Amino acid sequence: MANTVDKAVLKQVQIALQNADAELQDINKKIWSNPELAYNEYMAHDNICAMFENLATTRSLNYQVRRKTYQLDTSFEIEYKKGDGGRVLVFNAEYDALPGIGHACGHNLIATSSIAAYIATVEALQALDTSSLPGYTVRLLGTPAEEGGGGKLKLIEAGAYKGVDACLMVHPVTQGNNDESIPSIHIAGPESLLANNKIRINYTGSTAHAAGAPWEGINALDAVVSAYVNISLLRQQILPSQRVHGVIANGGERPNVIPGSASLHYYIRSPDTKSLNTLTDRVFKCFEGAATATGCKVEFEWINNYQELKNNKPICEAYMETLKEMGHNCVLNDREVKGSLDGASTDMGNVMHQVPGFHALFQIPTEDGAGNHTHGFTAGAGSPEGYKRGIVCATGMAVVGLRILMDDEFAKSVKADFEREE
Repeated sequence: MANTVDKAVLKQVQIALQNADAELQDINKKIWSNPELAYNEYMAHDNICAMFENLATTRSLNYQVRRKTYQLDTSFEIEYKKGDGGRVLVFNAEYDALPGIGHACGHNLIATSSIAAYIATVEALQALDTSSLPGYTVRLLGTPAEEGGGGKLKLIEAGAYKGVDACLMVHPVTQGNNDESIPSIHIAGPESLLANNKIRINYTGSTAHAAGAPWEGINALDAVVSAYVNISLLRQQILPSQRVHGVIANGGERPNVIPGSASLHYYIRSPDTKSLNTLTDRVFKCFEGAATATGCKVEFEWINNYQELKNNKPICEAYMETLKEMGHNCVLNDREVKGSLDGASTDMGNVMHQVPGFHALFQIPTEDGAGNHTHGFTAGAGSPEGYKRGIVCATGMAVVGLRILMDDEFAKSVKADFEREE
């Protein structure tokens, strides 16, 4: 393939997506209408697997459907394979929701766009000349629990990404208003997502009667309050690109008992792992100082770490080229684009440090321009326009995915960019 969009490939992808539109709209509606929390996405898991079991029959395609994969009840793997060699392409599907506000981060659209890209890639391969290829493998990987649960970290540990040549997905963001006539800006290589350390901080003191003999206690809640204030003061000295935020997870049981135990739950974020480690050391001094001041013991419980994105330049550029060929506005990064995920984090960052990866953003209209993690964004994620824009992304991912599978020189450039020194 030349360094331009292959119009024949694009046409086959578009035909495949048109043919699958009814099934794609149906699965998108099912996921959005039945929001499930991290590691409890049973309906999404079952509905997606059932969809492909049905497609294997109706489309006469040998989809291999594997349920409950990699020791996770709500992970799945759909595979289409030809031959014993060739490259391996993976599309990640997220489908977990948020407590009380449903699909307020649009993971139904993430799942649907990856499902659509997967179907389009497999079906286009049937129409294109692949006789020169030693083979190929295309997978749709169900990745539960992105919202804090670190599902992809567990998938990495279980070997889900071993031998993978590239892994692709996209994520919706708000366009800042609900005007559907305003075209989406697509962001191929976002730079605003941060590395993130997630920790629980547990203080232990000793209980006492709060009225009868408070001097006999060691107040763990005082340590929590002191740590919270310490970090609030620290924020004046951290960089604008860094974030430290948390909640009191346990502040005691009754007002008349000096709390013998109390805890905090904190996220620490920075643009990259090196600066995150430095910031984390400073934050830990705030926690440790609170323990010293109150006489409490402190223990740290690491939840997980989300790494920063490692954008693959050849994939990003090929995706931009494809969307522009389709008449859509696509930029490389999100430095000056309203509606990015500025300050957020994702476990896809960890995947992108294991294999060449892609995590683009796309804008959708939302009620009152509501951003991610709000009721207004939930409505936007369930809208027909949100679905249409997700399918645009699926088209771009499928075209780029096919190029990774079929174009040796492009695949080499993808690998070389991944292996470059930071």
